[in-house]
Amino acid sequence: MEGYKYLLSYQYSVVICDFTVEFCQMYILGRELMRQRDQMTQAARSGKQNITEGYSLQSLESYIRFLGIANGSLKELLEDYEDFLRQRKLTIWPKDDVKMRELRDLRVLREPSPHIPQIPHIPQNPELAANLLIMLIQRTTYLLTKQIASLKEKFINEGGFRENLFKQRLLQKNGRINT
Repeated sequence: MEGYKYLLSYQYSVVICDFTVEFCQMYILGRELMRQRDQMTQAARSGKQNITEGYSLQSLESYIRFLGIANGSLKELLEDYEDFLRQRKLTIWPKDDVKMRELRDLRVLREPSPHIPQIPHIPQNPELAANLLIMLIQRTTYLLTKQIASLKEKFINEGGFRENLFKQRLLQKNGRINT
């Protein structure tokens, strides 16, 4: 399994992506909402794919940039879910609400098993479904923010890919290392 698949931010982004597709199929209906559907599914996909693409790059600086794009895409998606609830006069549950705490206790990530579906289905209640996705997005953007801060610290302490290559080049040029 690729290393990025062990990251909680990636695992949650997969759930968000799958749930968003299902959510849009259930609740964002009609030709007039086709663009919103596309934007929501693309934002969810962008969140997931940018974690994957950033992880595969050699440059720490590029990895940080891609995680920032993933974070931004998910925050855009968060706004879409909040808009969905507000426009339908449904409740956006506060973080300290009992219902939101119960959602945080749900286990949406599981160990792979051939007998259990990897991901449960989105709830049938649109208010519950949107608030579940809000909670998952908030959790994921929190994790991404922590990842970015950690990688920036690593960059400050160790330098970036290009910088380290340049150091190696100077050492080689000055005859201090052998190839």
